[in-house]
Amino acid sequence: MERKADAKNRSGLDVLVAGAGYVGLAAAVSLKQARPHLAVALVDAAPAGSWQRDGRASAIAAAACRMLDQLGVWAEIAPEAQAITEMIITDSRAADPVRPVFLTFDGEIGPGEPFAHMVANKVLNGALRRSAEKLGIDIIEGVAVRGFETDGTGISVHLDDGAALKARLLVAADGVNSKLRGMAGIKTVKWEYGQSGIVCTVAHERPHNGRAEEHFLPAGPFATLPLKPDKDGTNRSSIVWVERTEDAKMLVEGDEFVFEHELEQRFGLKLGEIRVADKPRAWPLGLTIARAFVASRVALAGDAAHGIHPIAGQGLNLGFRDVAALAEVIVEADRLGQDIGALDVLERYQQWRRFDTVQMGVTTDVLNRLFSNDIGPLRAVRDIGLGLVERMPRLKEFFIRQASGLSAGTPKLLKGEAI
Repeated sequence: MERKADAKNRSGLDVLVAGAGYVGLAAAVSLKQARPHLAVALVDAAPAGSWQRDGRASAIAAAACRMLDQLGVWAEIAPEAQAITEMIITDSRAADPVRPVFLTFDGEIGPGEPFAHMVANKVLNGALRRSAEKLGIDIIEGVAVRGFETDGTGISVHLDDGAALKARLLVAADGVNSKLRGMAGIKTVKWEYGQSGIVCTVAHERPHNGRAEEHFLPAGPFATLPLKPDKDGTNRSSIVWVERTEDAKMLVEGDEFVFEHELEQRFGLKLGEIRVADKPRAWPLGLTIARAFVASRVALAGDAAHGIHPIAGQGLNLGFRDVAALAEVIVEADRLGQDIGALDVLERYQQWRRFDTVQMGVTTDVLNRLFSNDIGPLRAVRDIGLGLVERMPRLKEFFIRQASGLSAGTPKLLKGEAI
């Protein structure tokens, strides 16, 4: 829904969310559903309809599924979601004839509840957009935020089309290269890995039976993630393939035959013949963590607050944890009659999310450095470690609970509870 004309005269907003990806949409829907009297709007720099061309898929942890169910959108998403029923981890070289399995995880955290589902991004985004529309949330598309200034009562946001919006709180959910983060004067801790992530969808002859696999290779992890068969019954999986940046560039931009040959070397033929079902894309990988998650009348959420390595598949879920915590803090403040954009209110959100975010950033950084190499003694140590975890059911259960997003201090929405 595009309402640029309305934006020219809109000045009585409570919350303006910048960025209409799944994090921004979930934040807007969470707030409006819990407190219908709040005036909430979204502004997004991407052209209208561009989200429908997103061919990627994301792993949605059990806690995030509970949140989406509480928001009333999971029933629409579920028929298009593929449950991950099993996870296996190997550590090998691409040319190794045998890939021994060092670690396996059962896909359920409880009876009938998988620890994660794979969902197409456009399915997730579409369900959240329809929910936002039903709740009366304006989505102003194709317009970027040019700047903003704050005063004692609110924040004035200026858009590229000349519109000026007044709100009590601006939520910046505009991605890892967030312009709003810079406008707010928030610096980051940042470094590049010299790696790029290649993403594509692969069609294959035999069914995957819900199994996800992660192969630790010297250049980086190669993950095979199960997708729902398409409408004509074709078996499909999503690939997240980490390579050195220069190699990834050559693979994506080079000859299709070479790409498919290298893909087959890593994917194997366990699911029969394979073919690339869409255009592969690559993006550079790094670690980015904002030094602060809040500023005067501004809160960062999702990749605007943190960008981590995909080795643990937790990027989207970390963003949903931001949404759940921020919504709970704002709703509670509103119930108490407090100013929802005041810095002391926003600092509660920052205190809630900072430790978890830094912990996940450090964990993914260490895992990537530990496994993305071919150093013999280090290989031996990590393989022994994986083997020990495999033999310790309680430790495996702890890891699967962490991966599902149901750790200590989980916000209410992620437990499936109303706020």
